[in-house]
Amino acid sequence: MFAYVRRAQNLSRYRRIISVFVQHGFGSLLEQWGVDRYLLAPARLFRRQEDVEKLSPAQHFRLALEELGPTFIKIGQILSTRPDLLPPEYIHELSKLQDAAPPIPWEQVEAQLVEAWGRPPSEIFAHIEQTPLAAASLAQVHAAILTNGQEVVIKVQRPDIWPIIQADLAILEDLATVAQRTSLGELYNPIDIVQDFSFTLQNELNYLQEGRNADRFRENFADEPALYIPKVYWEYTTKRVLVLERIYGVKIDDIETMDRVGIDRKQVALNAARIIVKEVLEDGFFHADPHPGNFFVMPGAVIGAVDFGMVGHLSHEDRINLVKLYGASVQLDTERIVEQLIRMGAATAYVDRAALKRSIARLLTKYYGLPLKEIRAKEVVADIMPIAYRFHLRLPSDLWLLGKTLGMMEGVGLQLDPDFDMFAVSSPFAQRLMRHMWSPEVWGPQMLGVVQAWGDFFEVMPRAGTKILYGLESGKVPLDMSFDVQRPVMERFDRAMTRLAVSLLLGAFILALALLIPHGLGNPLITALMVLGFLTTVGLGVWFLISVLRRM
Repeated sequence: MFAYVRRAQNLSRYRRIISVFVQHGFGSLLEQWGVDRYLLAPARLFRRQEDVEKLSPAQHFRLALEELGPTFIKIGQILSTRPDLLPPEYIHELSKLQDAAPPIPWEQVEAQLVEAWGRPPSEIFAHIEQTPLAAASLAQVHAAILTNGQEVVIKVQRPDIWPIIQADLAILEDLATVAQRTSLGELYNPIDIVQDFSFTLQNELNYLQEGRNADRFRENFADEPALYIPKVYWEYTTKRVLVLERIYGVKIDDIETMDRVGIDRKQVALNAARIIVKEVLEDGFFHADPHPGNFFVMPGAVIGAVDFGMVGHLSHEDRINLVKLYGASVQLDTERIVEQLIRMGAATAYVDRAALKRSIARLLTKYYGLPLKEIRAKEVVADIMPIAYRFHLRLPSDLWLLGKTLGMMEGVGLQLDPDFDMFAVSSPFAQRLMRHMWSPEVWGPQMLGVVQAWGDFFEVMPRAGTKILYGLESGKVPLDMSFDVQRPVMERFDRAMTRLAVSLLLGAFILALALLIPHGLGNPLITALMVLGFLTTVGLGVWFLISVLRRM
């Protein structure tokens, strides 16, 4: 009932969205989804304008999003990081979306500030610039000076934007529910995609979260003098207003000014690369909107960062998986790459493995033999896009966001230093992560989990196994599965299962002891015990192998 009420309230906006997409040539697709049934009028009633310039479908898609306003512009920007959802030409076109808007009058901004603080801004600030430093579709930024003389910037959300965003997200959720029942829903999961967009967009509109992101970056880089994160003035920050320390510097892509003031561009490029690699491989928390306007070069080649609304998160498992994929790619092992993609959930077990392996092999052959410094992350991501779209590789959205982030940062680095090599900077971090991957603190808990699982198995197996064997022997097993088997067959089956279990345990013990020996070299007694245990286990393994061979 609530959904019908909501649909009726937003009917004019529904019609607006559908009419814009139809005018840009997407009417047949919308009719195929059955969207017109929810608008009380068929989509074909909205005719495409004849005088619209002949453009590609991707260009029309971008123009439609721009025409529909802030929610759709933001969604387009998020879609530009998802090559698993759209063809490469759409991704390229959406990357051109610009989030700019005319400034709102100062009177409306002041009303927002009074509502947020419960008092006029003049009681907090000695001065506020009424002309904004920047204006976007969601917010605008004003320079100000606190009564103590501290220069700050005030980021204030547009007063009418939140209801529009909420209504548009509700409409998108309804449309996703409709699309879920079509063939599109079989390939993708529109409801999950819209929920993902909604989560990202609402986080970006929550300035308390943006302030926490800034504080987290500052904490992560407390020992890094090459990055400066402005202070958040929490006493004046709310969900719709953010007050940050103002920083000055040269825009990171303003090469001419850097050369004029004597800033070492190569050092800036090195600092930028080291920062992003640390964010990705060490912290798993990275700035996901690294366009040049968000970074300033301060004296001493220090980089000042702003705008922490869009961030990416990589779990420890994500980072380990990235390193494993990188290792398999370096070895040109297409089989292992496909297995790793399936293990990560990027590809389903039913994917056309042969075709996927061929596509990956062609991609790897293109870069085979090239020095790492000649390989460009942006080019690699562009080559991966068609494969991702063709085989519907569903990597976590943060990994696609990472690909775009690396490409943008690499572009800035090459502007600063033509010899810039992202791989050379990332190599020590990747090697450290690989060493960490094999350390006891990583595989120890995994080994413990395996041992516990085997413990549970051996606790349940005697009862369940006896029941199954009696059932098989009598020709009847649970689930009414009948077998015509004799006792000798079941005895051989029992022995085979026992040998398999013992061999797995012996293999696990040998591997565990082999990995632990190097970590006990500092203590002769522990080393001796480990070596003795290793040799004993190997001896048992040899004895077990001989006994099996004798019975064959």
